[in-house]
Amino acid sequence: MTDELRDESRHLRRVAEGAALSVRDQLRAAFRGAMTVDHKKDARDVVTVHDKNAEKTISAYIFEHEPDSQILGEEGGAVGEGRVSWFVDPIDGTSNFIDGIAFWCVSVAAAIDGRVVGAAILDPMADDMFSADLSGAWLNGEPLRSVGHPTEAEATLITGYPNARDLAAHGGTALTDFAELVLAFRAVRRPGSAALTLSHVAAGWSDAACGFNVNPWDISAAELIVTQAGGTYIPLAVGQSERPARSYEHRGYIAIAGGGSYPTLMAVARDIAARGAARPAVAASAPASATQG
Repeated sequence: MTDELRDESRHLRRVAEGAALSVRDQLRAAFRGAMTVDHKKDARDVVTVHDKNAEKTISAYIFEHEPDSQILGEEGGAVGEGRVSWFVDPIDGTSNFIDGIAFWCVSVAAAIDGRVVGAAILDPMADDMFSADLSGAWLNGEPLRSVGHPTEAEATLITGYPNARDLAAHGGTALTDFAELVLAFRAVRRPGSAALTLSHVAAGWSDAACGFNVNPWDISAAELIVTQAGGTYIPLAVGQSERPARSYEHRGYIAIAGGGSYPTLMAVARDIAARGAARPAVAASAPASATQG
């Protein structure tokens, strides 16, 4: 890694932090207030005007501070044609945001030639900023190290599996998978928000996580934070005929805090991935530079 790339990654991490902070106050003000809820693919895929407005604010901040950019946002799709690719999820955990559950976040990641080099995830309600670049990872400006329990019997796992679609598609098999995880781990939780879940693994607040229906804007920032903090991130090709070139293009993942060894999780998650998820990921084209091999 060159000094030039390291310095640029620091700059992009700072831009990502600033972009996330640019919407903190407006999202805090909207949280637990009256809001209109719209639906995208179905009744479980929800969006609010706050998602859309926050993405516009984040995009404007990015273009102001790094004009040579292109942005792939969850709500607005691909915008721009610049050298630096950005993945933006203005509210990861929208259902929680709507319901007044304080487990949602803002996720922003920057990639150069398809490699994520700068990232920020903001938990506005806890006022926690998780961030990373090619020189390390931080929580509120302090070095971040991921340390977990060594065995599953001591560990906490976060997963959203199985959801209603998984149960409809795989029935008893999905329940059997879940039972294996519940029996193996000390605790299994499902708070929602892949990006914030992975940030908690990076901080060692949770020991492991797995997911099977994610998009680049969900996990691109979190992956860098987890790995730079010393955790392990394993991408899973879920129902994808060809293995994607980039880890954030995989629809599934396993994340484990540093020092953890979880064979049941590895086996069960890989079985789930091999069967394929119950529905396709949201159709969206990544910016050109983010898909280069």
